[in-house]
Parts: sequence; structure tokens; C-alpha cells
Amino acid sequence: MPQAPSVKGFFDEATSTITYLVSDPATKRAAIVDPVLDYDPASGVADSHSIDAILAEAAREGLKIDWALETHAHADHLSAAQLVKAATGAKIGIGEHIDKVQKLFKPVFDAQDIKADGGCFDRLFKDGEQFKIGEIECEVIYTPGHTPADVAYRIGDAVFVGDTLFMPDYGTARADFPGGDVHALYRSIRRILELPPQTRLFMCHDYKAPGRDVYAWETTVADERAKNVQIKDGVSEEEFVADRQKRDKALAAPRLLLPSIQVNIRAGKFPPPHADGGRFLTIPVKLKGDAARAG
Repeated sequence: MPQAPSVKGFFDEATSTITYLVSDPATKRAAIVDPVLDYDPASGVADSHSIDAILAEAAREGLKIDWALETHAHADHLSAAQLVKAATGAKIGIGEHIDKVQKLFKPVFDAQDIKADGGCFDRLFKDGEQFKIGEIECEVIYTPGHTPADVAYRIGDAVFVGDTLFMPDYGTARADFPGGDVHALYRSIRRILELPPQTRLFMCHDYKAPGRDVYAWETTVADERAKNVQIKDGVSEEEFVADRQKRDKALAAPRLLLPSIQVNIRAGKFPPPHADGGRFLTIPVKLKGDAARAG
């Protein structure tokens, strides 16, 4: 039987994101998965109160944090990985295909400082690569589809799926971002669902499906296979693709898409400061109709 890590989820209601503190109870070594940096787009203020609370909890438990693990370059929240690294010395890890995402978005944000080789991260994980948190065995599972660089982390008997899957009553990730691939998403999810039925699955987000009044972020392979409203057993790839593409056409862009992507492809760093020390995010503008003529 795989070892069972201790898992504590911290829900950020502003972005509907769950950050996880995952540890080996025997050795007190730990990782933080998908850390959130608080950011108010109206004022431009970035704040650390959410990650500070998680670091304080780790300190209370006597944990040594070795990793800040990103499942992908998120489009809905800014990463606090740099704060985790500064506070603990943890290494920042992400899937090796992050370079594809950097190449897609470097020209969008005129990000001349980005080399698009993944070098701003400390560890680029390959599919199937193994590492340890304390004595608990961990494995990286490449799960493209939502983006070309998504990975899931199997840590003992638990898998942190990122945005690939949601709770069974909600469905799956969208696949309409640049570099997304709905066919790849289906195959990635089916790969996760081939794991043992009792495997615990931890979501990166929850939006409370219709009819559910509480947030939830833990389920199992068995429950997803039996109940997932989009991809339960028996749903063909063709059926999934048609349903997912229909849903995606009705979705708006995430509220924090533009600030999130340009920070997260830099491993949680903001763009380099200007000569006066000021920090600025870039907002690409698309002019249409009369606005285009006026521009």
C-alpha cells in the first residue's frame, strides 16, 4: 500500500483555489502545492496573508518545507512560490514543458526578460520522474490538455491533479486557453483514472456545483469514474470533446488571467522593476470596431 501523507487544504475564496500543505508525518518534511499570492486587481496591491497563514501552520507543526510544487502556470491566481522559497529555502518545481507556455505568452506581454527555457524554476519535472518528500515516494504524471505543461503529483496515496479535474459533480478543466487541447485533456484524465480506485484525488479549485452548498476538494478515483458529470466511465472521447468544447465557448476569461500568467511563467516573480524601482504588469489591448478606428 502507498504511504499516506498528511494533507491540509487551505481554501482561497477570492480565487476558489486550494493550496495544499503536504507532509510526511514520520520525518516532518513537506511540500506546498499551488501556493496562492493575494492580489487585488483594482488597487494593484499584492499581499502575502494567505501564504503567511500556511507557513505559520507549517511552523506550528514543526515541518521543513522542501518544495513549492506548481501543477502548471495558473491563469486564475498569482503564485506565491517565491515567498515560500524565500521563507524556507524550498525549491520551486513545475513540469518540464513550461517552456512551451513561456514561448506562447512571451510575445503577448513583450516579456523580453524571459528566456523561455524554464530556467527561472529550480526543477523541471519529466513525466514519470520520481522524488521523495521525507520517506514518501512521489511521482510526476504529465497531464497536458488544460495547458501544454500541466502535471499532477502523486504523493503516496494522494494525487494533486491541478486544474485537470474537478469534483465529480462539476466536471473537468477547460481546454480553450492558448496551447490547450481537448483531446489531450481527455487522455490525461483517463490516465489519472487508471490509478487504483481508492487513490485520493485533490482538486486545485472548487466552484460549488449547482445544488451543492459547501466547498469540496477531495474525492477518489472510484468516485470520479462513477460520477463525474463529464468524463465518468462510459463517456467516449468524442462525446467528451463535444461537451467540453460547447462548455468552453460559454466561459469568460478568468478575472486574474492577465496578471496571473505573466507572473506565473516567471515562477512567481513580477516583471523586472523600472529604473525608479516601480513594478508594472502589462495589459495587452485588443481594439475592435469603433475603438480600433479611434486607436
